[in-house]
Amino acid sequence: MNPADGSANGASTSTEKNASSSTPLHQPSQLQSKEHRDLLDVIDRLRKQGLSRYVDLPQIIVCGDQSSGKSSALEAISSMSFPAKDNLCTRFATELILRRAPVAGIDISISPGSDRTEDEQATLEAFTYTGTLETLDLGRIIDDAKNAMGLNEASKVFSTDVLRVEVSGPSQPHLTLVDLPGLFLAGNKDQSEQDAALVEKLVLSYMKNPRTIILAVVSAKSDFALQQVTRHTREQDPRGKRTLGLITKPDTLDQGSDSERFYIQLAQNRDVHFGLGWHVLRNRTYAERNDSAAARDAAEADFFSNGVWTSLKPSQLGVASLRLRLSYVLRNQILSQLPSVLEDVTEGIDECRATLQQLGTPRVTLAEQRRHLLKVSARWSEMARAAIDGMYTDSFFHEAADRRLRAVAQKTLAAFAKDMHLKGHAKNIIDYSDDEDSDDDTPGPHVIRRSTYINKVKMLMVDSRGRELPGTYNPLIVGELFRKQCKPWHGMVRSVLESTFHAASHTMESILQHAADEETATALLSIVVVPAMEVIRAGLWSEADKILEPHISGHPITYNHYLTDNVQKAQAQRLRLKLEEHLKLFFNTSELSSGLMNYKFDMLKLFDKLTVRMEPDMDTYSCSMAIDMMEAYYKVALKTVIDSVSTLAVERCLLQKLPGILNPEVVCELPDDIVSRIAAEGPESVAKREQATEKLAVLEEAMVELRRLGTLGGQGTEGVTAV
Repeated sequence: MNPADGSANGASTSTEKNASSSTPLHQPSQLQSKEHRDLLDVIDRLRKQGLSRYVDLPQIIVCGDQSSGKSSALEAISSMSFPAKDNLCTRFATELILRRAPVAGIDISISPGSDRTEDEQATLEAFTYTGTLETLDLGRIIDDAKNAMGLNEASKVFSTDVLRVEVSGPSQPHLTLVDLPGLFLAGNKDQSEQDAALVEKLVLSYMKNPRTIILAVVSAKSDFALQQVTRHTREQDPRGKRTLGLITKPDTLDQGSDSERFYIQLAQNRDVHFGLGWHVLRNRTYAERNDSAAARDAAEADFFSNGVWTSLKPSQLGVASLRLRLSYVLRNQILSQLPSVLEDVTEGIDECRATLQQLGTPRVTLAEQRRHLLKVSARWSEMARAAIDGMYTDSFFHEAADRRLRAVAQKTLAAFAKDMHLKGHAKNIIDYSDDEDSDDDTPGPHVIRRSTYINKVKMLMVDSRGRELPGTYNPLIVGELFRKQCKPWHGMVRSVLESTFHAASHTMESILQHAADEETATALLSIVVVPAMEVIRAGLWSEADKILEPHISGHPITYNHYLTDNVQKAQAQRLRLKLEEHLKLFFNTSELSSGLMNYKFDMLKLFDKLTVRMEPDMDTYSCSMAIDMMEAYYKVALKTVIDSVSTLAVERCLLQKLPGILNPEVVCELPDDIVSRIAAEGPESVAKREQATEKLAVLEEAMVELRRLGTLGGQGTEGVTAV
C-alpha cells in the first residue's frame, strides 16, 4: 500500500483496522519539524519570486464544484473563517500558506501575474493586510483583492494574479494549498457561462502541471457522476497517481441507502481508484456555522465514531488526520520532484545565458555596435574554420549533421566521383554482347556495340581524312570522339558544385544564426554574407569552366604513361579473346578449361591459325586504334577532372574562402552607417534581453534556494509511517 493512500484496494479487513488503530498517523515531530517547515518555505519563496512562471513547482491544489464544501474544508484545515458564499465565482487563485509558530499571525499579499506591467506589479505588491487573525474578514479581503486586480465586468473578468494568505500559529500544520475557484456550468445574475469557461480554464491549467497534487473535493450531497471535478481529474491524471479524493458532507447521506454504500466504497478506493486514496471530512452544518473549531472537530469525531464510517481507517477520517496527510503528501512530492525541478532550472539558466551571449552587450554607440560585430565575426570565423577542418567538438555541430561541412563535402564529392565513373561517358561501348544497342532515350550512357561504333567512326573518318596513310587515322579524330564521349561532364560538374555551394551556404547561415542574435544575423546575412557568397559562387563557376574548357574545346594532351598502359591493356584483352576463339575452333571445344589435357594436333597448323591476319580491313583497324586511344585518354582525363573539381573548385574556390567572408578585417572596414544598420538594437532585441535577464535572475536565485533545499531533501522519509 502506498504510504499516502489511506486505503488499500478493496474493503479494510479487521486485521487492517486493528493495525491502523494502534499505529500513529504520522510522526508529528518530523512532519512539523523545522526541516519540514524550511522545505515548504523554500518552495513558497520560489513561487513568490516568480519561478513558477518558468518552472512547474510541486504544490497541492484544492478544486471542486461550487457548493462541494471546498471552502468549509479549507476552513477546517486552517481554522480560519472563509467566505460563506460558495456559489459566487472567484476569478483568481488563492494560495493558503499554513505554518506552525509559537505566536499566531497572518500576512496577506498579491503575487502579480507574468502579464502585468512594472507599474501594475508595483501596485499589486503594495497590497497588504494590517489587521490581526481575530479581526480577519477574508470575504472583504477577497473583494479588495478583486478591486486591486481590476476585475470587473467592463474590462477584466479573469486574473493570473494570486492572493497569498499566510497563517501561522501553534496549532497550524506545515502546509501550503492553492485554492482554486469552484467549477460550475449554469450561469446566473452573479456569474455567467463565460465565467464558467474561464474558471474551468484556470483549474485545468493547474491540473495539467505534472508536479501538482490534486485534492479533488467531492460532495456526498450531490450525484457523483454530475460533479465536474472528477471528470477533469481523471482526464488530467488518468492513472490517478497524483490525486487525493476528499469526500465532504457525509452526514447528508441517509443511513443504509445506496448512496451511502456508494460513498463508502468510493472512500475504500474500490470504485474510482486514486493513487493517494480518499479521505472523508464532515462539514459544519448551517446550524453549526458559528461553532468554534474545537466544537466542530468534536462533532466530526462523534459522527465518525458511529455507523458505517467506522469501517474506514481512522487515518482516512476527519480534519486532524487530513492535515497530517496533506502535509506528508506535499513533503514527499517536493522531495521526489526536487531532482527534476533542479534539472529544469539548470536548463533554463543555460538557455538564458546562451540567449544573452547571442544578444551580446547593449549596443547604443557606434563603438559598441562595431565591438559587437567584431565578437560575432570572431566567433563566426572560428566556427566556419572548424566546419571546414572537420573539427566538430563544439555543441553546435551535434545538433544537425548537415552543419558538418567537411563531412557533407566529402560525401558529395565521393558520390560525384562514383557518378562520373558510371554515367560520365555518353556511350558505353561493349566489345562483345548479344544485347541490341539501347535506345537514345534510355537514361544513363547509351549502350552501343563496338562493331556498330566502329562503323560510325568510319563515317566520321571519311569526313575528316587528311594526308594520313591507309591503316592510320587523323589524330584530330581522337579529340572529336572524346568531346562527344565527355559531353555529360558539364552538367554533372555544375550539379555537384551547385549542391556543394548550397551546403556551404546553409552551414554558414546556421553558424551566423548561432553566433549572433536574430536581428544582427538577418542584417549580416543580407548585407555582408549573401553578397560575398555570390562572389564566391561566380568564382566557382569560372573555375569550373577553366577545368572543363581544355577537354571540351581543346586537343587531347597528356604525358601520363597511364594513357599507353590503357591502350595496350585494351588491345591485349581483345587479342586474348581472339586467340581464345581460334583455340576453341581448332580443338573443337566450347571452353578452355584449366588443368592437363591430352591432344594430338599438327603444331604448324595451330601456329598458322594463331598467326592469321586479325583484321583484313585497314579502315576498321585504324578506327579500332582511334577508339582505343580515345577510351584510354578518357580514363586519364576523367581522373584529372574529378580531382580538379575537388581541389581547384570546391576546396580552393569555395571552402577555403568561407572564413574570410566575415572575419574581423571585414568588420573593421565596414562604413559606420553600415555598422549601425547591422548592429543597432531593435525593440525585439531589447525586449528579448530584458526578458532573458529577468528570467536568469529568478532562476539563479532559485538555484541557490534549491541547492539548500537539496540538503533538506537528504533527510529522507525514514520514520514516517503510512496513513
